Amino acid sequence: MPPLKVQLPSRVALVHEWFTPRSVGGAELVVQALDGLLQEQGCSPQLAALVDGESTRAGSWIHGRSVQTTPIQRMPWGVSHVQQYLPLLPLAIEQIDLSSADLVISSSHLVAKGVLTSPDQLHVSYVHTPVRYAWDQMHAYLERSALARRGLGPLIRWQLHRLRLWDQLSAQRVDHLIANSRFTARRIQKYWGRDSQVIHPPVDVDRFRWDRPRDDVYLCVGRLVPYKRVDLVIEAFNRLGLPLLVVGDGPERARLEAMAGPTVRLLGRQSQQQVEALMGCCRAFVYAGLEDFGIAPVEAMAAGAPVIGFGRGGLLDSVRCAAAGQPSPTGVLFQEQNARSLADAISWFEHSAVWRELDAGSLREWAERFRPEAFKRRFDAALHEAWSGHQQRCAVAASDPAEVPSLQL
Repeated sequence: MPPLKVQLPSRVALVHEWFTPRSVGGAELVVQALDGLLQEQGCSPQLAALVDGESTRAGSWIHGRSVQTTPIQRMPWGVSHVQQYLPLLPLAIEQIDLSSADLVISSSHLVAKGVLTSPDQLHVSYVHTPVRYAWDQMHAYLERSALARRGLGPLIRWQLHRLRLWDQLSAQRVDHLIANSRFTARRIQKYWGRDSQVIHPPVDVDRFRWDRPRDDVYLCVGRLVPYKRVDLVIEAFNRLGLPLLVVGDGPERARLEAMAGPTVRLLGRQSQQQVEALMGCCRAFVYAGLEDFGIAPVEAMAAGAPVIGFGRGGLLDSVRCAAAGQPSPTGVLFQEQNARSLADAISWFEHSAVWRELDAGSLREWAERFRPEAFKRRFDAALHEAWSGHQQRCAVAASDPAEVPSLQL
């Protein structure tokens, strides 16, 4: 007979970097799923974040909820442009008082994991990534930084150096780390010297239909920011002369529109329904960025579309490569992050008619393993195991006389 599941405490805090309509992505979906998991178990967690611009917005999933925030909330443009206060964010997150909670869960890609907890509290952190631009992507970040080009490079480097020190130090305060991919787990081990458990983030696969006729057009969806490398996708399709649709908006849009050839169309921001329809009929979904996990490729597979993506990072957890002879392939991975390597992969995919061999139903079946129910089941098991271990450690500490200093008269 399996052991009875331990009861989680009723006093739980759920911490995220920020709640703002300007930032709605995979990290926010994780927080919402975690809140739903706790609500299903009869617990309404106390929410906390650097800033909150969502609880007062009608239609938001946290509308009307109480959110504990930091002094950044009251600073000029703090809610709408919280990242501009980057040097202050480590200090700010440490001002959140979570002393009333027995269990603290953080969803962290920047500083959320740095909240302060006591030895009697359990802190479990779901890590989307160690701070990208403070570690391995610092040089690329500085190359694109307008402030660095204006002569502030040495100051920015010093701030990122300080951020790295705090990032590594604050990671030691977390009791249990959960990574969103094997790639993130490797980065956690390298930069923080900590082991972590891998639980892939939730993907709402039920949004997509996979059984529609497919066109000959290729699709790229994402924010038009430098690290997504949409420029490589456009350059590759310019070379090949194949049809490409690019969905998304961002600071790179003007530059990308200027470089787009006659077979490439930038559609700008599209509704969720339009994105779902495009994924459901494209020949393949193309992705050139180095991602910690990458939700969009899994969404594409849920819509029956094979993925052509960069063969590093989180995509190694979600895409099985036909060119590498992996069983039940779901797409093609190219090995060098440049337009030539991507163009070669697309050309092989097109001329070998690989898209005919990748059954849409099989792609959807593969994507099902990333559905929200799977995420909740795995996280729930990890949470109960961590809480059980925490209770045992607290009980040992309370009963061990060596832990209690004797009075010296």
